Amino acid sequence: MNQGDYLTYRKAATTAIIGLVIQLILTLTVFFYARSATDATGGIAAIFLLSGVLVWGVLLLVFDQHRRERIETMEAEQLAVSGAAAASAFENTGDEMRVAARRLAFMYKWIVPGTAILLALINIWFGFATYRNIEPGQINTTDHAGWALAIGIAVAVVGFVFARFISGMAKVDAWANLRAGATTSVAAALVGVILGVGGFLDLALGIDFVINYGPHIVSIGMMAYGAEIILNLLLDIYRPRKPGELPRPAFDSRFLSLLAAPDRIAENVGEAVNYQFGIDVTSSWFYQLLSRWILAFIAIAVGIGWLMSSLVVVEPHERGLILTNGVISEPLFSIGGEQGDGDVGPGLHVKWPWPFSTYETPVSVGTGDEEVRTTTGVRVLHLASNPPSEDNKPILWTENHTRSERLNIVQPERNQDTESRANGEGGASTVAELSLVAAEVPMHYVVRNVKLFDQFAAPGQREQVLRQVGRRVVTQYFGELAIDEVLATHRTTMPSELKGRLEEAYAQFNNGAGAGIEILFIGINGVHPPTRVAPSFERVISARQNRESLVEEALKAQISELADVAGSVELAEEISEKLRELDALRRSVGSDSDEYIEAELEVQRILERAGGEAGELILSASAKRWVRHMSERGLASLLQGQQEAYLAAPELYRSKMYFEALLEAMADARVYLTPAELESLKVRLELQDKQAGTTVFDAERGAASQ
Repeated sequence: MNQGDYLTYRKAATTAIIGLVIQLILTLTVFFYARSATDATGGIAAIFLLSGVLVWGVLLLVFDQHRRERIETMEAEQLAVSGAAAASAFENTGDEMRVAARRLAFMYKWIVPGTAILLALINIWFGFATYRNIEPGQINTTDHAGWALAIGIAVAVVGFVFARFISGMAKVDAWANLRAGATTSVAAALVGVILGVGGFLDLALGIDFVINYGPHIVSIGMMAYGAEIILNLLLDIYRPRKPGELPRPAFDSRFLSLLAAPDRIAENVGEAVNYQFGIDVTSSWFYQLLSRWILAFIAIAVGIGWLMSSLVVVEPHERGLILTNGVISEPLFSIGGEQGDGDVGPGLHVKWPWPFSTYETPVSVGTGDEEVRTTTGVRVLHLASNPPSEDNKPILWTENHTRSERLNIVQPERNQDTESRANGEGGASTVAELSLVAAEVPMHYVVRNVKLFDQFAAPGQREQVLRQVGRRVVTQYFGELAIDEVLATHRTTMPSELKGRLEEAYAQFNNGAGAGIEILFIGINGVHPPTRVAPSFERVISARQNRESLVEEALKAQISELADVAGSVELAEEISEKLRELDALRRSVGSDSDEYIEAELEVQRILERAGGEAGELILSASAKRWVRHMSERGLASLLQGQQEAYLAAPELYRSKMYFEALLEAMADARVYLTPAELESLKVRLELQDKQAGTTVFDAERGAASQ
């Protein structure tokens, strides 16, 4: 081997040093950008680029050892030519003096594959860990899209240009292993492309998809790169190799090598096209024209894409602002688009291209923390306590509704004592009587005037300002109400009154022009006292419920009694009113007047018609009166007939009455008949009633005696 071989490997080692320095600079640049911008994409990309430092370090060691091996070989050849070997004590050692060659072989056998395994583990481990730690609903955000664009372009340009330079050197057989360095540089260029495209889409078109999912893209790329290294290691075990051929490192990515040398892709595609069509397509005039003007066509396409940034399509649910050099301006012209007071509405508008002019629209956060670019979308601010996390779970007053509830000061319950003290009666109290209450006050609003909404506060402080002003109004409003009004009586009127006060407060923004919002709804939900005093409220409510229950029971008894007495409550009230009128009439005209008697009869007829117990008693008394009346009348008629019979025949009437009385007296008596000539009568009597005994099987026997 001649001196040119030694210089060749020294050139490769110098190039490896340059590549190592450039890789370190790119890694540090991306790392400091990620730290300052809190960009997760830059953080995982910095780890990926840092792993490339190992590649350049191994290449530096390998090429430097090649240089030493070439020097050692040259010295051995010179020693053999000079004849000093015959006089040397080591003439029979052979290859034992080739220390550099043995070290080079050791590097290719152990250090290069070991470095490949280490690179595969680093990329697969960090890539998988990053992808696993990023939840499906979690996205990456950054407020430094401009820096992402600038740094991304710089990294992409430097990485690709250096990769092209290294891939050109790798065409030399002695420098073939530099292809691994070219793949590392083109990987850095791809990282720069991801950062630059994400920043460009966010600034020019407002599309943050690439920035949001950049960590996923880089982590998947790292895992794919590590998997390719493992695959290359396995394939190198079974790949045949010519004698003296240097092994290709496993971390030399075949896919990234194609990106580092795109001219080879064109050659391969051209050969495939020629093979498929059977003719030399690459020699045609169209292919030659396309190959000569390809850069111009690319420049024209980029220019058209840049000019398209001057077109703004505002969707039906949007309104936005056109900013020219940071100042609100009108569009150059609109094609069917609406223009308002400094803002633009739905339609197509033409502005100056980016970055001279940009279009901005407020961002409303929807469900699931998904950002939806909209203006007329409904937004919600909670001006008091936050809503509970579980909407469907019942919550009692004795339980916390949410974390860190906001308690508002309200007046105590209004009663006669508090009103008299408030009016200065009964002396002044030395202790202020106040109550606390928690409530949820959601405010739903939409943006109606984007210009006013953009001007009253900084972009990151608008909702905070609206929330603070709203909470001040809510606190003042609750402080004017009593605890019983907030909990019960004023629940239906509170939202409308609070909405009016909030509109007045927000109307003071922008020197009286307003905040550019429209309040759609104000709700007052989940009103409750503090949890530690909730049992006292429950006892009061329980007492009120018991009182209401007793009142209802009394009303029930009243209705039952009135219905039993008068048939219905209405008739009972009517009868009661008539009785009061009758009593007043008795006191005024007396109870013997015809007017009083007629009124009394009318009340009696009403009672009889009602059908209650009073009516039944009156009807029963009337029936008994008529029975007795007719009985007495019959007795009077009988007496009159007996008197007429007596006057007609007194003796006969007396005899008849005598014998009827005797017959009635002797109806159930025992009669003993004895002869008149009997001188001594001894009578033995068995005083036993013949009918005293009766049969138990005859139900009618003994009924007469009873």
